[in-house]
Amino acid sequence: QELSLEDVMGERFGRYSKYIIQERALPDIRDGLKPVQRRILFAMNEDGNTYQHAYRKSAKAVGNVMGNYHPHGDSSIYDALLRISQNWKMREPLIDMNGNNGSIDNDPPAAMRYTEARLSMNAGDMLTDIDQQ
Repeated sequence: QELSLEDVMGERFGRYSKYIIQERALPDIRDGLKPVQRRILFAMNEDGNTYQHAYRKSAKAVGNVMGNYHPHGDSSIYDALLRISQNWKMREPLIDMNGNNGSIDNDPPAAMRYTEARLSMNAGDMLTDIDQQ
C-alpha cells in the first residue's frame, strides 16, 4: 500500500497529539492531578520530605523526580511543583513552600535553588495508604 508522507505524518501526529492531551495535559478525574504532579508527590513522600520534617531545597526534589520518574526538563517539573504550592491556584495546596513561589499578580517565583519545599499536611493525608496493596 502506497501512502504519501503527508498522509502518514498527519495521521500519526493526530494520534500522538490525542495521547498527549489525554495522558499528560489533562488532570486525571480520580485525583485532579497531572502525571508530573503525581510523580512529584510520590518522590517527595518516598524521600521522606513530608510536613513532619524540615524543608529541603526544591532543586533536590526536582532532581529526584527528574532522575527517577519524569525524564523531562527540570523547569517543567519545577513549574508543576510551584503550581501545587500556590493557594490561589489550588484550593488546598499540596506542597508547603518556603520562599517566593510567585504571586497572584503574576510576579515570577524565585529559582528552585532559592526555595525550599515539603509535602503539605493535605498531601500527607492523600498519601497515607500509598503502601497498601
